[in-house]
Amino acid sequence: MKKVRITQVKSGIGRTRKQKDTLIALGFRKLNQSLEVELSPAVAGMVDKVQHLLKIEEL
Repeated sequence: MKKVRITQVKSGIGRTRKQKDTLIALGFRKLNQSLEVELSPAVAGMVDKVQHLLKIEEL
């Protein structure tokens, strides 16, 4: 699997409950927090739903 670094660059405030829950499920707690994850189909789907709030970099 490919590893990616995802960084939350926009806030979840004012977003729908599903989008907020997706950010929490990915493991984000704070703005500008970065996580390195393996890009499984499940994670790719979650990232796709909130891609407008994230910055994605391939490792």
